[in-house]
Amino acid sequence: MAPAESRPPTAASRKSKKPHRPTKSLTKKPTNPFSAKTKKKLKQKKNPPSTTLANPEQSTATAAEDEPAGASGVILSAAMTPARQLEFFLRSFERAAKMRLSPLELDAYSERCMVPLEEGLSQDAESFSDHVKGAFGGSWKEELCEGKLEEGTVDAGSPVLLVISSAALRSLELLRGLKMLTKECRPVKLFAKHMKVEEQVELLKTRVNIACGTPSRIKKLIDMEALSLSRLKLVVLDIQRDAKSFTLFTLPQVSNEFWDLYKGYLVEKVRGGDTRICFYGAMSAKDVKKVLPSVE
Repeated sequence: MAPAESRPPTAASRKSKKPHRPTKSLTKKPTNPFSAKTKKKLKQKKNPPSTTLANPEQSTATAAEDEPAGASGVILSAAMTPARQLEFFLRSFERAAKMRLSPLELDAYSERCMVPLEEGLSQDAESFSDHVKGAFGGSWKEELCEGKLEEGTVDAGSPVLLVISSAALRSLELLRGLKMLTKECRPVKLFAKHMKVEEQVELLKTRVNIACGTPSRIKKLIDMEALSLSRLKLVVLDIQRDAKSFTLFTLPQVSNEFWDLYKGYLVEKVRGGDTRICFYGAMSAKDVKKVLPSVE
């Protein structure tokens, strides 16, 4: 049998296959995200140009708005004169009460009711006892450390020093700072956290030189006639900012409770000169400017 004839290759088989190439529409050069123009845009977004405010007070207020709670602020009792401190206190009262004091009411106050503290000494818990001793002068040991009742002179439950804070933890912190003054006569903690009213009433049946707490519980114990203000000479208002930058004057509910306490029981003693007021701690410049727009 004759072998099959070999067929010449066809045109299709002779034509070599060309490799597949994408069309021009698919070969578009990808954009380089790090091109010079793109880098410039990214740099502008990352570092926006700084703007200078025409009003310096607006600049200060903006900076204070972002001021962290731990940053230094305005120490009222050292940075301001007693007259300026009184103005700050009374304007804060007016803002809270949403009213204006009459000239007659303003004349009832004297700058002597404000206690300035030593400049250059930090106003923290560790330095608190030094400031308190300075405020009482030479009589500090007799008034703050003695532990016996004296009939007709020293009644039970009548502190000579009242420290008002916005929170229980802050009250404890300040009381630790007074530890050297409270060995003979223990202070009374006047706040609601972990403390029952009945327990505090019992503690107030002895001699009390120092009491520290929050406005709501202090007022409640005065209402119950367990806490007496007959010996009260100094009220320390702790205005140190908390972790959220609130203070005794700016924490909404606590602020209202404080001014209720002031209007109900403290205002007449302060006007009469029997009791003086002292700010302790630093308040943010923003909060000060809200009350006193032109801070010296």
